[in-house]
Amino acid sequence: MATKHDGGPGRYLSGQRIEPRAITGRESAAELIDNAFLAYNAGRLREACQLFTQRMLAADTTVGMSLTGAMTPAGLGMSSLIPLMEAGFVDWIISTGANLYHDAHFALGLAMHRGTPHADDVELREKGVVRIYDIFFDYRVLLSTDAFVREVSARDEFQRPMSTAEYHYLLGGYLKERERALGQSRRSVLTAAHELEVPIYTSSPGDSSIGMNVAEQALMGSKLRFDVSLDVNETAAIVLEAKRTGGKSGCLIVGGGSPKNFMLQTEPQIQEVLGIDERGHDYFLQMTDARPDTGGLSGATPAEAVSWGKIDPDQLPGTVVVYADNSLALPLLTAYALAKVPPRPLKRLYGRRGAMMGRLVAEYRSALDFRDRRASEAGAGVGGR
Repeated sequence: MATKHDGGPGRYLSGQRIEPRAITGRESAAELIDNAFLAYNAGRLREACQLFTQRMLAADTTVGMSLTGAMTPAGLGMSSLIPLMEAGFVDWIISTGANLYHDAHFALGLAMHRGTPHADDVELREKGVVRIYDIFFDYRVLLSTDAFVREVSARDEFQRPMSTAEYHYLLGGYLKERERALGQSRRSVLTAAHELEVPIYTSSPGDSSIGMNVAEQALMGSKLRFDVSLDVNETAAIVLEAKRTGGKSGCLIVGGGSPKNFMLQTEPQIQEVLGIDERGHDYFLQMTDARPDTGGLSGATPAEAVSWGKIDPDQLPGTVVVYADNSLALPLLTAYALAKVPPRPLKRLYGRRGAMMGRLVAEYRSALDFRDRRASEAGAGVGGR
């Protein structure tokens, strides 16, 4: 009787032999990853880099990035995120508000400094110095950024409900003006996103100093409100548009948390809530230091996401999870991608939001009509018995 073990060991031993060339010190980051990152989490990072460059960056794939952790204070906005956007490798973003707030410091010419994680925090407080692990900055940086956010948000064009993408686009325009006045160029992710028309959403707009300052203005009669329902539907519309125009949807997940779920829930919103026929995201690349066995979302695997309809089950081979510190993994992924793939044409999704929402609404209404007809037919069938 044949068993599933028949056929010998060949299929298990078909992978690349582990015999890397000696490192010389002259390698590029991409060459180092391909040659020496062969096993363990280094192997997963190599697989992630290859998935990103060989499949996710195909011309027909729309790439969304979710971002958690204090990445921008550490300079990863300038070193990694802006180059990815400029190359057309990231088409839309969901970020924590904190990353965007701290990103604004750079556009405003406010300084962040390398420090130490071993400082006396009581002394830092007395000296007016704020610490993010080993990053130090003057407390007045917060006050200056708060003042800028409040001043801009009080302007007439902000006095209405809007999606967080629209708010960040408008804010990015004012940060661009400040950069120009200071003789700077694209030090801010918000500025770059404004110029490149990369929509940036925040899944929890009240959970940051930007949201706190907007809330303060609400006490004084401001009409600015973040329309979270519009955020949910606009992000779903981006994914549906990618699929309906013959392309694919890829998720580059940096960290986890609420932005991760907000990106992945676009497919359940399309399928489960709106009743539109869809299969799930095509590519899932996550870089995280969270474990899956604790039940936390940040460690949830692509296979688990299949059960929710978030990931197309036929595309599980197109998924990779890298267990690594993103201050290491993201710059390496960026360097690898820029070395391997020429820039893609910018999709400029921000300016296409209205048309994409039009498609979503049309398909939703069609799905509603279909469900109503089915319900009517079922009711007629029951009554005729």
